Amino acid sequence: MDKQRQLPMPGPGAGGRNNMSRVNGEKPKHTRETLRRLTKYIGRSRYVLIALLALTLLIAVIDLTGPLLQGNAIDAIEAVYYDASTYVEGGENIPLYDYSANDPQYEGMEIKTKYVVHWKREAYVGKKDAYTNGMLPNLIAMGVLFAVSAVLNYFMGILAAKLSQRTVYTMRNDLFEKISRLPIRYLDTHKHGDIMSRITNDVENVSNAISSAITLLFSGILTIVGALVMMLILSPVMTLVAMITIPLSILISSKLTKFMRKHFIRRQKLLGAMNGTVEEMVTSYGTVVAYGKEPEAVEKFAAYSGEYRDCSIKARVWGSIMGPLMNFLGNLQYVLVAATGGALYLYGGTGISIGNIQSMLSYSKSFTRPVNQIANQYSTILTALAGAERIFEIMDGKDEIDEGTRAMPTAAVEGNISFRHIDFGYVPGEPVLKGLDLEVGKGKKIAIVGATGSGKTTIVNLLTRFYELDGGEISIDGVNITEIPKADLRHAIAIVLQDTVLFRDTIRNNIKYGAENASDEEMKRAARHARADRFIERLPDGYDTMLTEGGGNLSQGQRQLLSIARAVLADPKILILDEATSSVDTRTEMHIQQAMVALMKNRTSLIIAHRLSTIRDADTIVVLRGGTIAEAGNHEELLAKGGEYAKLYSNQFAGIAT
Repeated sequence: MDKQRQLPMPGPGAGGRNNMSRVNGEKPKHTRETLRRLTKYIGRSRYVLIALLALTLLIAVIDLTGPLLQGNAIDAIEAVYYDASTYVEGGENIPLYDYSANDPQYEGMEIKTKYVVHWKREAYVGKKDAYTNGMLPNLIAMGVLFAVSAVLNYFMGILAAKLSQRTVYTMRNDLFEKISRLPIRYLDTHKHGDIMSRITNDVENVSNAISSAITLLFSGILTIVGALVMMLILSPVMTLVAMITIPLSILISSKLTKFMRKHFIRRQKLLGAMNGTVEEMVTSYGTVVAYGKEPEAVEKFAAYSGEYRDCSIKARVWGSIMGPLMNFLGNLQYVLVAATGGALYLYGGTGISIGNIQSMLSYSKSFTRPVNQIANQYSTILTALAGAERIFEIMDGKDEIDEGTRAMPTAAVEGNISFRHIDFGYVPGEPVLKGLDLEVGKGKKIAIVGATGSGKTTIVNLLTRFYELDGGEISIDGVNITEIPKADLRHAIAIVLQDTVLFRDTIRNNIKYGAENASDEEMKRAARHARADRFIERLPDGYDTMLTEGGGNLSQGQRQLLSIARAVLADPKILILDEATSSVDTRTEMHIQQAMVALMKNRTSLIIAHRLSTIRDADTIVVLRGGTIAEAGNHEELLAKGGEYAKLYSNQFAGIAT
């Protein structure tokens, strides 16, 4: 692969230590826009959402009814009036406090008392039913409502789980589909571990927040409004006192929110960078061990992990401060309301009862509880918002350009390829190809050689439209490839790479990857053409043998034969062999060469090779130097010229590395 493609990887989580400064410098995004887009995803499950909100409304109404019933029950016990003269029987004096019941100044007056137990038992015989009758209906109603609330909360939990999982299911699928539409350049310049972190960790954080935040926010709003209305009905004065702490709560929460949010966004960025480092370490483990770089790899990971730890501590600390502060303000409000209620009861003359005070205290708690709950969940909400922003960053990426409208079925492709005045560079201002012209005739074998970085693989990337040209034109059978739909273009081309790509699946399905509708007989015929049938049939499960990730349970040569079999089954009109034999031994190379000869028959073939012995029979050998064609011709002609190709050939066979 050309060294120009090994770009410094910009973007979130890409790169080594130097990238930390970029991660540290991330600025918060727009919360409002993120919430708007997240709401659209939630709204796709509108019926579940409506049912969830309806249950939340019922539960909020029940919770708001409870304090009122509680106050009524208390008042039923306490608000009993006695006529002192009623309890004077047979001239017996019944003491009330320290006063005589037949004291002239109290004669015929109703005396209110909380201390019924100070009366003789005979005094309230027959009054016990009055207490029970006033209290029992309220207690029974409270019991029924609490039972109903428990059942409704159970079903609300089920609906919340369905809503969150359906939402993230849609979001994860949309994200994965978006990645499949992104240009190769995006995936080449972003760490794969960071992208995977967005699909897994960030989406899961959104799921956790949705399952709790939706009901929390909606019920919180209902509870705050309902509690405020009930408080105003019971006592406007006590309500005004309860509102004293609200401005302070808003001020503290807004200041802390602004300060905390940057830590949660930075933490998600660092998590993506850390996952990218792990992915890089795992996929390159053999190289790391071979060069004895384990300590450096551990140190690099520890640096990211340390940054993540420090950021997580700050995020947790600041996120945890919100809850205690809100609880303190809630308790302060409770004390103020209780003190005000007591003063009004004793000195205010407003007719407020003990039950009213108890109801006010409960409603004041209901008024502040949603704020405290949201504060305690704030770290979860912030983490979810940070994750959602990272998800939407990928979704906002530009799709791969595909303006082609001129259909070209594979059967109609002849295979004439023309490169005219090609200019291209992976990095602006650093051209890889400069004014390149190349004609490839139908069914011809064209070999492209040159020093590393000369642009060999770049030609393949441009032909398949993995990258777009900076200038010039590439055509197939006289049609500009930009006019051909990319699906048609790529179906007409098969690529066999040096680093084979196999999937964790059976050998059968890996070969059929290029033609899923092919029959088993066609698949086995392709394996025979690729000389892969011999080793496959020796395996215990044959074509049903399950491959490990990347085909790790096969040798390099066997993996290469499978990739050739896949290309044979795809039956392309244009074949690209990108150094397909450079990583195997000479004996294996002979088998692969035999398979490739059968594969290239009657197909236009572009062969990129370092081993010049594999391209002697090419119709034309093109030598690249500095992004231009230095010379072209067949093997004998180029050797006779004694130019660039002759030097490469002689150096290679002299054992000097090119």
